[in-house]
Amino acid sequence: MSTLVLFNKPYGVICQFSPDEKHPSLAEYIPIKNVYPAGRLDHDSEGLLLLTDNGKLQHKISHPKNKMPKTYWVQVDGDITEDALQKLRQGIELKDGLTLPAKANRINEPENLWPRDPPIRYRKNIPTSWIELSIKEGRNRQVRRMTAAAGFPTLRLIRYSTGQWSIDDIQPGEFKTESIHGEAR
Repeated sequence: MSTLVLFNKPYGVICQFSPDEKHPSLAEYIPIKNVYPAGRLDHDSEGLLLLTDNGKLQHKISHPKNKMPKTYWVQVDGDITEDALQKLRQGIELKDGLTLPAKANRINEPENLWPRDPPIRYRKNIPTSWIELSIKEGRNRQVRRMTAAAGFPTLRLIRYSTGQWSIDDIQPGEFKTESIHGEAR
């Protein structure tokens, strides 16, 4: 039996347990020993971070060859167009090559969304919009690079889910644990 920790990572927290002079670490939020992140989120991203004490499960969750979908709520600068969404759905050319096709849809601001601290920049004359983006890759800062390449830079990035796990009912800075028997789906 393995332990899986579902953590709603707040903005500014780094995905390591070691102390850092500039940012809070996982050690300040998760008092469970011998669990390690299955994947990463940049300090300026929020949302679901999975941690486990099982190396095989960690690999299954985080390795791109397993193509476990990751779904993000993305607030972008500007009023996103259908053309930009279509580019994301087809795969978009980045400096490190063409991305796999993504699922991309415009959504309303997610319900029960917590305020970000610090808040995103607000500009009176430039609207923002939200998209839900699902990818099966994990390149460095991929979602941010994809939306920028489509002409709509990311202002706020929240990982909503990875595979079957989500941040539903988990507030920022909080976590819940699950016992996993055998392999994860």
